[in-house]
Amino acid sequence: MAAAWGTQRSRFPDPQALSCYRGIAPVKAASGQSIWIHMRWACPKFVRQSFHEMARASLRSCAWAQCYYQQQIERGHRRHAAIRALAFKWQRIMWRCWQQRVPYEDAHYVQSLQRSASPLYATLLATSTTHLCE
Repeated sequence: MAAAWGTQRSRFPDPQALSCYRGIAPVKAASGQSIWIHMRWACPKFVRQSFHEMARASLRSCAWAQCYYQQQIERGHRRHAAIRALAFKWQRIMWRCWQQRVPYEDAHYVQSLQRSASPLYATLLATSTTHLCE
């Protein structure tokens, strides 16, 4: 993470700033009455691709990531857009861990989903998948 984000935590005051700089956050463009959303082009491509691949790899071992990806697909997103959405979510989680100087714990994140009554938590319960991220 030090190579991707640096060591100065104050450089990114919120997860949105980090995601925009690193290219994971989507860009919303508008002209007249038309609005479209596309991926960010002006960013460090290697870091963006690294987070994309990390998010894709998390689908193999992380139950909430699988549920989130499936939700995105069901909403009509294409495969890579769904993976970018998952990478965006992972960056927000990792930013919080980075700021608080704590390691990621899947059980802690699932508990926060439960506390916030997230639809993702309801989907996670419905799938009855019991394995956690490794």
